[in-house]
Amino acid sequence: MSRLDAFIRRMQAQRACIDAVAGHSRGQSGPILELGLGNGRTYDHLRACFAGHPIYVFDRHVAAHPDCIPPPQFLRLGDFRSTVPAFAAEGHPGAILIHADIGSGDDAASRHLASDLAPAWVRILAIGGFLASDQAVDQVALTPWPLPDGVDAGRYHLYRRLH
Repeated sequence: MSRLDAFIRRMQAQRACIDAVAGHSRGQSGPILELGLGNGRTYDHLRACFAGHPIYVFDRHVAAHPDCIPPPQFLRLGDFRSTVPAFAAEGHPGAILIHADIGSGDDAASRHLASDLAPAWVRILAIGGFLASDQAVDQVALTPWPLPDGVDAGRYHLYRRLH
């Protein structure tokens, strides 16, 4: 598969997972977290799907399209290993979705990063909240959730915090 085809499938999987969570979360309150702003395309989709929800964005630096840069109070810059646990310690209401697009191209480093962040993700998620991630997570408090139709197993990962 070409890198372009892999990118397209990843984007389709992201959209399908976000749309599925939006459908399951109608009427719930709470913030949304986006890890990995990139060009801002997914952030823009989150704004459309979760209008009215605060969306906190985490990345090392801003390189997004100008229309897709969150307001400063919702932007957390720096290493995820410090910014995400710091957010968890601030006492925000439980998140209804954490979208983590944290893969770097170094598979081992990406898996290690997800493992490091998983305990903070559990603290941040509301009961009933979802984690949609490009990395698999092994966390007892997160239950694997069925992927939407058209998303191949392993392409993306969807979890729900049930307790």
